[in-house]
Amino acid sequence: MPINQISLGSHEELRHSGALKAALAEFISTLIFVFAGQGSGMAYNKLTADGAASPAGLISASLAHAFGLFVAVSVGANISGGHVNPAVTFGAFIGGNITFFRGILYIIAQLLGSTAACFILEFTTGMSTGSFALSDGVGVWNALVFEIVMTFGLVYTVYATAVDPKKGDLGVIAPIAIGFIVGANILAGGAFTGASMNPAVSFGPSLVSWTWTHQWIYWAGPIIGGGLAGVVYELLFINHSHEPLPSGDF
Repeated sequence: MPINQISLGSHEELRHSGALKAALAEFISTLIFVFAGQGSGMAYNKLTADGAASPAGLISASLAHAFGLFVAVSVGANISGGHVNPAVTFGAFIGGNITFFRGILYIIAQLLGSTAACFILEFTTGMSTGSFALSDGVGVWNALVFEIVMTFGLVYTVYATAVDPKKGDLGVIAPIAIGFIVGANILAGGAFTGASMNPAVSFGPSLVSWTWTHQWIYWAGPIIGGGLAGVVYELLFINHSHEPLPSGDF
């Protein structure tokens, strides 16, 4: 059972040079991702004079996030595992693939990276980053289920291509697969919830614009979805005779 593999680790990890370097990598990767993704939306608003959402805008957001996440995961993979997402980190923790204390470092770094990206965007563009919001007619429980399902798909993909010890050569394409599933989910859910799938992605814009409406959905949905994916993949598809992956590997 995954619960038997969960490890708190030691508070000494908070000062360990390897863990701190990994956290810095998470900060940089998340900054890269949010700058590209959030920036693409701001650029679209500028080009369309803050016009109404359109299929073209949804497609451009999907591509920007897919490409940005592909790069962000790739550049962080050899240092921190390239989580770039508190939901991914939580899913890895539930599966016994990262310790609690190292996970806390990652999540703090991810939130700071997102916030830094949004501050930079506001400073350089003079525009508001805005924040994630539900579309008209979308209820909070509908949105919550959307975020759970989309994040489940994302973290399940992470497990299958990056965490599973049996992944073999499939690990080479992990950043591409992870970027693609996020891009696809934005096409599916972007018109309804904004398709966050990532508490850090929604936290940065909300903090900078100080807009917190429905923020809990963008935390609860991804955390539940990521945790479920970790449990399901560990229970059903990973041989439990294997040793948990070293935290430095993922």
